Amino acid sequence: MSEQNGAVNLTIKNNIGTIEFYHPKGNSLPGAILRKLAKTITEAGENDEIKVVVIKSRGEGAFCAGASFDELIAIEDYDTGKEFFMGFALVLNAMRTCPKLIIVRVHGKTVGGGVGIASAGDYTFAHQSASVKLSELALGIGPFVVGPAVERKVGTSAFSAMAVDATNWYDSEFAKEKGLFNKVFKTTEELDNAVSELAGQLAKSSPEAMRDLKAVLWKGTEDWDLLLEQRAEISGRLVLSDFTKNFIKKFKSKS
Repeated sequence: MSEQNGAVNLTIKNNIGTIEFYHPKGNSLPGAILRKLAKTITEAGENDEIKVVVIKSRGEGAFCAGASFDELIAIEDYDTGKEFFMGFALVLNAMRTCPKLIIVRVHGKTVGGGVGIASAGDYTFAHQSASVKLSELALGIGPFVVGPAVERKVGTSAFSAMAVDATNWYDSEFAKEKGLFNKVFKTTEELDNAVSELAGQLAKSSPEAMRDLKAVLWKGTEDWDLLLEQRAEISGRLVLSDFTKNFIKKFKSKS
């Protein structure tokens, strides 16, 4: 995968597996990136050298701009639509079933699927600039696939607010107050130090204890393979609407 089309890289150091994703358009998530990310998370979970996983994105701009508009507007049939949104389902389920604890580092604004990734982390650190938005309803879709992960973290009330008020950015203090972010930092240096410190601590912890803790933390999500596929089917149907096509065309003409 060329850098122009984005990248997903795994590096291992001191029993810490760091997964970094990248796309030149605001670290957005085309289907190929989503599937590579899911596969890499699964592989990290199976690698005995890795004791803890860190997920981050590259650069200093957005943490994640969400779904790729270029791919969304190109979807012309239901099967292709479902297939695209299944990419998000695969990532969330890979994070859920990974037997290693996952730390997510959020350095900037994040939208849609990026909020899902932040929500699926077992511990999420963020920069104070890391505001979040579930913009899907404004597109004529809805945060269906990421919904279970976000609602699990922030509760139904906060998820409802974010999902309904789809054009509003919610700041990092809101995200921390609602439990989406565990800690928020003013500087990138403080953010990186905190990620390194916790990752280093967990890398020295009992793998068996962490695996059992992970299972306890995710209790009640055993039906997500089916649930997220059903949600992908809803989004796959809605993305074909004239409303969504027109919204994306207007958005792209302004950008």
